[in-house]
Amino acid sequence: MDDPPLVEPVVPGPGALPELVRPMLAVPGELPPAGDSTWAYEMKWDGVRAVAYVTGGATRLMSRNDLDVSRSYPEVLAPPPALRERAAVLDGELVTFDAAGRPSFGRLQERMHVADVTVAWRLAARVPVVYLVFDLLHIDGRSLLRAPYAQRRALLEGLEVDGEAWRVPARFAGPGADVLAASREHGLEGVVAKRLTSPYLPGRRSPDWLKVKHVRMQEVIIAGWRPGKGRREGGIGALLLAVNGAAGLEYAGGVGTGFTERMLAELATRLAPLARATSPFAVPPPRDQIRDARWVEPVLVGEVLYAEWTSDGRLRHPSWRGLRPDKRPDQVHRE
Repeated sequence: MDDPPLVEPVVPGPGALPELVRPMLAVPGELPPAGDSTWAYEMKWDGVRAVAYVTGGATRLMSRNDLDVSRSYPEVLAPPPALRERAAVLDGELVTFDAAGRPSFGRLQERMHVADVTVAWRLAARVPVVYLVFDLLHIDGRSLLRAPYAQRRALLEGLEVDGEAWRVPARFAGPGADVLAASREHGLEGVVAKRLTSPYLPGRRSPDWLKVKHVRMQEVIIAGWRPGKGRREGGIGALLLAVNGAAGLEYAGGVGTGFTERMLAELATRLAPLARATSPFAVPPPRDQIRDARWVEPVLVGEVLYAEWTSDGRLRHPSWRGLRPDKRPDQVHRE
């Protein structure tokens, strides 16, 4: 049987777009062997993944958990001139930058929950968001999902979409160790190594994309909280964390550091209507670690930095980074 064509028409008409293309995901791993020229490297951006659907001079942004987040980022919705008369689906990351030009997930938190366009525009003047585009999935009615990564990137770079709110960050041929060192020097999260021949696999994790980080991060589900003491008395002292396991929710420990006052206030507001009387864990956590626990419906996802996983399945020295409304609870597993 002949190999399928690299560029495959899958939708009728030059302006037609697929309704939904879920983002392809990388797996944690190590850098490819030195001297292996079958890979390219991109910086790993600390933001929110979004797939952009551009048609008729307008843009729709869909998050990793299939939510339309367009209203939160109005400065991104006007496509660059090169795309205003074209139909395209692109993959990228919504990112904010600090005064030193480094990605700031903390600043992005201010934009992630905003549904009022007027408020979003007001915030955009102070905390602007840039859409960093790293893949091209459809263009003018043609699917590029089965095309190799190298071809998709070349087509993307040929579109020349760079502007104030859209940018195509550089890709590098390697060596991977040099790219990883440069990412550390610039205060970035790490790199993503992508096999040059890899197709785009919507919604799937693939070893053709490897994420190599300088720090360890874990998505977590909020299962409850414990009251604070001292200056946090009357409020949240620590969050009780969970990940999905074979039998259901598994206890992953608690986190009591990394919070700002704004984060604590927002968490209190979000958790109050989710209160429940019983623990959501499949196996009860140790009693001494859940004393005075306030349980909640396990529907909110966040992210923590941590040192390691302990032998009994707990996060060691976790520090809170923030809520992740772009992630669903069923997507949270131990990395």
